[in-house]
Amino acid sequence: MEALTHREEGILGKKEKEQKKEEPLKEEKREIVVNNPNIRVLLMTDGYVNIVHPSVSVSAGGGLVIAFGEESQEAAAGETIAFAPDDPRFQSGNIRISAKDGGEITLNSIKRSCGTPSYAGTLELRTTAEGIVIINELPLETYLCKVVPSEMPPSYELEALKAQAVCARSYAYRQMAGFGYPEYEAHVNDSTDYQVYGNSQAQESTNQAVMETQGQVARYQGQIVTTYYYSTSCGKTAGLEAWGTQPDEGNQYLQSVEVRDENGDYEAELPWYRWEAKIPAGTLSNLISQNTGVNIGALQNVEITKTGAGGVALQICARGDIGTVTVDTENKIRRALGGSGYEIVKQDGAIAASSSLLPSAFFTIQREGDTFVISGGGFGHGIGMSQNGANEMAKKGKNYIDILTLFFHDVEIKAGDS
Repeated sequence: MEALTHREEGILGKKEKEQKKEEPLKEEKREIVVNNPNIRVLLMTDGYVNIVHPSVSVSAGGGLVIAFGEESQEAAAGETIAFAPDDPRFQSGNIRISAKDGGEITLNSIKRSCGTPSYAGTLELRTTAEGIVIINELPLETYLCKVVPSEMPPSYELEALKAQAVCARSYAYRQMAGFGYPEYEAHVNDSTDYQVYGNSQAQESTNQAVMETQGQVARYQGQIVTTYYYSTSCGKTAGLEAWGTQPDEGNQYLQSVEVRDENGDYEAELPWYRWEAKIPAGTLSNLISQNTGVNIGALQNVEITKTGAGGVALQICARGDIGTVTVDTENKIRRALGGSGYEIVKQDGAIAASSSLLPSAFFTIQREGDTFVISGGGFGHGIGMSQNGANEMAKKGKNYIDILTLFFHDVEIKAGDS
C-alpha cells in the first residue's frame, strides 16, 4: 500500500507542495501535441530531501558513453564512474551520460524503495555551487512505465492500472507545458511534488497498462487537463473549493461525485473508508498550536464552520483558553489536526499511527470529556480519482473509460490529436 499512502504523508508537508496545491487551478488553453516527446525529470536525493547531490556515481551493464563539450569517453560494462562538483569535465559544460547498448543507467549514489534505481534515456549532470543536479531525459511513455507502479500497486486490476496510466500521462503533459525548474530546463522532479517516478521498478502489469492506453489523455472542452488522484474516498469526492479554488469554465471537470453504484459505495468494505481518532485534549491543544503557529492554550472546542460539496471540511475554528485560530482549505485543516501522539483506528480494527496530516478532510469532531473524537472517512485530498475506488470499480467489471468518466466530469479519453 506504500504506493497509495506516501503521497499524503511526509513530502506533501513541504511548504512548496502546500503552496502548489493552494494556488488557483487554471488550465491554460495552450495546445499540447501528444506524440511521445521527451520529458526532463529532475532526480532528487535519498528520501526526496534535496534537488542537489554532493556527488554522482553511475554504471551500466553494457557500458557507458560520457559526453561533455566536443569530447566523449567510454566506460566498460559494469564499470562505475564517479563525478564530483569540481570534475574537470564540467569545464566544457553539462555532462550527458547514456548506456552504450541503449539500456538503463544505474544511479549508484541514491536509493529508492526498489533499492538502487536505474533509468532509461540520458542522465544530464549540471554542476552548481551546492553540488550536482541530475536530469533524466527520456520518452514520456517510457517514463510512465516507472510512474504507474510507483503510484499504484502493480497487483491492482488492469483496468484500474490503465485509468492510472491515463491520469499520469495527462498530468505529465500538463506539466510539460512549462518547466517546473526553468533554470535546469526540467519539467518535473521525481517526487510527490509532481508524480513519483522510479521508486518502484517497472512491472509487466503496469507496462501493459501504459502500452494499452498509449498516447491517451483526458480532455475537457478539447484541452488536456490535470487529472489529480489520491488513495481512498469516503464514498464521495471533493470539489475544487476544498483547495480554495473558484470554479471556472476550465476546471468544471473536477466536481464532487458519488463513488457508488446501485449496490452502494464501491469502497464500503475497505479499511480507510471509515476511521476514528480519539485524541486527548492536551495533545490536540499542543498540535494545533504547533501546526498553526497560534498559541491557543488549552483547547476548549473545535468546530467545523464551513463545509463543501460531498461534506468536506473547508474551515475549522479551534478555540482555546488563550486564543482562537481559524484554518481554511483541506490541506491546512488536515495539517492543523495532524502530527504524532495519537492513533487512528480504521474500520477493520487495524490501528495506524497518526502522521503529519489527518487522513482526510471528510470528518466530524466532538468533545467527550477530556478527549476529542474525530470520525472520518477516506484517505487523501479527495479531489479527482480515488485509486482504491478505481480498483473496486474494475473488480466489478468497469473499464478504464468508465472509471475516468465517473471521477472526471464530461471528459473525453482520446489518443493523440484525435
